[in-house]
Amino acid sequence: MQNFEIYDLIEIAALLAVLLLLVKPLGSYMARVYQGEKNLLSPVLRPLERLVYRFAGIDEQKESGWKQYAFAFLLFNGLGIVFLFLVLVFQGVLPLNPQGLPGFPLTLAFNTAVSFITNTNWQNYAGESTASYFTQTVPLTLSHFVSAAAGMAVVIALIRGIARRTAEQIGNFWVDLTRGVLYILLPIALIAGIFLVSQGVIQNFSGYQQARLVQAQNRNGAVTTQVLPMGPVASFESIKLLGTNGGGFFNANSAHPYENPSPLTNFVEIALFLMIPLALTHTFGRMVGNTRQGWAILTAMLIILVVSLGAMYWSERAGNPLIHRQGIAGPNMEGKEVRFGIGGSTLFSAGTTATSDGAVNSMLDSYTPLGGGVNMFLMLLGEVVPGGVGSGLYTMLGFVIIAVFVAGLMIGRTPEYLGKKIEVREMWMSVIIVLTSGISVLIFSGMALLLPAGTGAILNPGPHGLSEVLYAYASASNNNGSAFAGISANTSFYNLTLGFAMLLGRFLPAVAALAMSGSLAAKKYVPPSLGTLPTNNLTFIGWLIVVVLIVGALTFLPALGLGPIVEHLIMIGRK
Repeated sequence: MQNFEIYDLIEIAALLAVLLLLVKPLGSYMARVYQGEKNLLSPVLRPLERLVYRFAGIDEQKESGWKQYAFAFLLFNGLGIVFLFLVLVFQGVLPLNPQGLPGFPLTLAFNTAVSFITNTNWQNYAGESTASYFTQTVPLTLSHFVSAAAGMAVVIALIRGIARRTAEQIGNFWVDLTRGVLYILLPIALIAGIFLVSQGVIQNFSGYQQARLVQAQNRNGAVTTQVLPMGPVASFESIKLLGTNGGGFFNANSAHPYENPSPLTNFVEIALFLMIPLALTHTFGRMVGNTRQGWAILTAMLIILVVSLGAMYWSERAGNPLIHRQGIAGPNMEGKEVRFGIGGSTLFSAGTTATSDGAVNSMLDSYTPLGGGVNMFLMLLGEVVPGGVGSGLYTMLGFVIIAVFVAGLMIGRTPEYLGKKIEVREMWMSVIIVLTSGISVLIFSGMALLLPAGTGAILNPGPHGLSEVLYAYASASNNNGSAFAGISANTSFYNLTLGFAMLLGRFLPAVAALAMSGSLAAKKYVPPSLGTLPTNNLTFIGWLIVVVLIVGALTFLPALGLGPIVEHLIMIGRK
């Protein structure tokens, strides 16, 4: 057992080392991309970028104010939802459907279309039995790229607002979207996809295969064959992770050996969904001209993430005393793949719930109460450690603004951040960014627990049933997409309410971030003085962590107390 623990610690340390080594080069590269500077891929991709602008009628030199930027953002996503909805409904008459799968029911199509466009990728369906190759390859994979790029565009616009002085423009949404896809997501996803294929992740358009079972006996109606689903999995897998989209080509998600066959692919897949959110902190520092600000935010993110991972790992390694009571000692391996173990499973789960990726390589519903509670808590913090691509950083910047404002009031200093005075408008926008998902979780969870349509889908009684409902709406409102899966959510009630929670959690904070960008861009620069609060030292990092935890604790502590905390007390009481 001790050897496994040492291996797990080495794996965690190695992953953190790789990610930290990537922060500066990848962050600097993304800064050059979004600032329109020449970069490593410019000779190859710049002609293609110009072609995209010419074909779409985009003037890359023309920038807009925050209202026009927000309108373009909402228009693009709205059209994407309509397009994806129609494809899902009419899937049965579209090509690349060797299994002859019918179209999605209307409420499921709505939920799925909203889910993929909002970068949530909540799936109330099993991919191998519901979605055709065309659906998985064209509209869903395409949404992986554009939903991630749209989130990155919003945070880049906010960074410009902080960096610019007395300006009215914050950028061009269509240019930021195009550059995010062409220069960042597409090249990395292509390399990752090739690597995954080399490691055994399948990539084909073959019909499903019949495999004869080795030990099957053809008597008394015994099953002698098994259907093996096929499909273009590697291309779907690489971008679903890189763009913190989540979801799965198969119902088992990243626990399926066709999606994640070995500990090596598991390691790489975790790195994929953490690398861009972490590196964006350095992009922020480069674009505002103060890289120490980016390192400060990164440090705060990593402290919360590592402590949360430690708590989850300890809980799963300690196991369930009710099982130990039966004479079966050992960690909690229920719902986990043996090839990943406790370390690879908890590392993946902590990372995916902290980044809004939502992919899973183990069954979260089978985690210990505290282990599952940590997954839930990472989402309820607002997906900021480090959060989704783009959305995590602009939400964390909302927390930074609140921390600066409150600290300024406490010590009698003028609230300023990077030379911009923080006033009422910025505070309102920050509050909207930070609290929207929390309010959405509480409202929709309350509805589900009050109405028969909600309670009728709960499969487990008591505190675990409450946790399942709370987790579902936390996942939807924070655009994560993972699930406890102990709830029958493929109903009209849950498809609609979860869909509305996704819309609210994605678009209201994003528009608020753009509004704050416009407000900050218009402000004059105020040089730092003795009265300016430092925001790049250990004291502020600690204060920022406190603010993030206080907001999460005050909003959700009662609900967590009735769910995973009570369930943990029941477990250790051996009942």
